[in-house]
Amino acid sequence: MADSSEIKLKSTPGDGISAVRFCPNSTPYLIVSSWDGSVRLYDCFTNNQRLRYNHDRAVLDACFQDAIHSLSGGLDGVLKLCDLNSNSESILGIHQDSIRCVEYSTAVNQVFSGSWDASIKSWDPRSKACLGTHMQGDSVYTMALNEEKLVVGTAGRRTLVWDLRNMSTALQKRESSLKYQTRCIKCFPSRQGFVLSSIEGRVAVEYFDPSPEVQKKKYAFKCHRIKEGDIECCYSVNAISFHCGFNTFATGGSDGHVNIWDGFNKKRLCQYRRYPTSISSLSFSFDGSLLAIASSYMYEQGEPSSAGSPEDAIYIRKVQEHEVKPK
Repeated sequence: MADSSEIKLKSTPGDGISAVRFCPNSTPYLIVSSWDGSVRLYDCFTNNQRLRYNHDRAVLDACFQDAIHSLSGGLDGVLKLCDLNSNSESILGIHQDSIRCVEYSTAVNQVFSGSWDASIKSWDPRSKACLGTHMQGDSVYTMALNEEKLVVGTAGRRTLVWDLRNMSTALQKRESSLKYQTRCIKCFPSRQGFVLSSIEGRVAVEYFDPSPEVQKKKYAFKCHRIKEGDIECCYSVNAISFHCGFNTFATGGSDGHVNIWDGFNKKRLCQYRRYPTSISSLSFSFDGSLLAIASSYMYEQGEPSSAGSPEDAIYIRKVQEHEVKPK
């Protein structure tokens, strides 16, 4: 244990951790995808790996459909559906290139997969039919859902906003206000807008409403930067996760830090201890009581030194209300 408020999960993957996601309606269960080709299910209360299944190549994202089904995709371009009760897997669909991100919408009961083939595909998990292929104009790097919208971040710093109930054409096409490549997007639980991060230590808060009054509220701020002498080192902001109760959010960077932000009041609420290496993924549990933190080297500095990089690890932190509640 790093401190009394954290545990370190046992039996973690043997290569980079690409995603951690808590079950949307059951606090202790966490799904984890890895560059070692595995998808693993953990019970965080007992610190036990419940099951594991594999892809042929690295898995870049995984999520829950519900408490007993997971979805995953990666470099093999295969979208898998796994029944976690029986540990039986099936292929839901295939992309022409690697699948970078996977999301499930309860609002429309569809799976969305985003790929480096520049498309988003929507799927019916019951019939395993592809319901549509939606071209994004460039490789998909990240995407996020709320009950009404799908927000997609692509290469070229573009952001597209789609209506989940009418995917015939994008509602909005934007260019990121950040100068460098988009790394992560997440939607506010309030459905007012979204937050996106870049590889250059910046986060932008954006709003869906296109009216000039609302657009005046959008802003960007610097974070995950460390000053060493006269030099300020900027680190990629790799992960964002919202606390559903307070509309605050956590960011994780390649500096090894996790920060908690009040986006509406433009304040940092707290910063956790520095973890051994880059933060590759974050996930608050559905009730906001826990935060899963993946500490995993992301090769920002190239190959590790002869001493090697710190081991990949997942920490489960008990969240204190004062850390996440707006002041």
